[in-house]
Amino acid sequence: MLQRARAVLVWSKTHEGKKIIRFTAVSVVSTAVSFASISVLYGFKIIPGVMWATLAGNLIASLPAYHLNRLWTWGKRGRSHFRSEILPFWSMTALGIAVSQIGAFWARHEVHTHHWAHLFNTALVSFTNLFSFGIFWVLKMMVFNRIFRVHELEEIDEHLAAEETTRS
Repeated sequence: MLQRARAVLVWSKTHEGKKIIRFTAVSVVSTAVSFASISVLYGFKIIPGVMWATLAGNLIASLPAYHLNRLWTWGKRGRSHFRSEILPFWSMTALGIAVSQIGAFWARHEVHTHHWAHLFNTALVSFTNLFSFGIFWVLKMMVFNRIFRVHELEEIDEHLAAEETTRS
């Protein structure tokens, strides 16, 4: 068990480990923004429809997700490239929102079928969106890792790993 913990600690200091930890942190932030946005928009009846509130909440969360991932996770600076960064990110975001809309469709059905309190309905809508994005998380990580790959850092990471192996 202790060896496994050490291995995870060593891995977390590699370029790949740091990138995955950062991606996870950005996902937590964007999920929290989405969850809060949907809860406020639907809960306070600013947007009374389940589908529209879910769409709006996810669009709000996508803005910090793009910028945080681009700058912090993948270390990209300067102008965004439309074909290699913006288009793939927004395509995946649209696909994620589509998955969340399927969840929202189900939640809307439950809300209209049952006569629960609005607070319970709001929790159902918000947690359904959370579950939908949870399903989508691993796929996004794999795709974004390929989009924003920084080859120089990978080569350095491989070199450092090789050095550590020769020292052991």
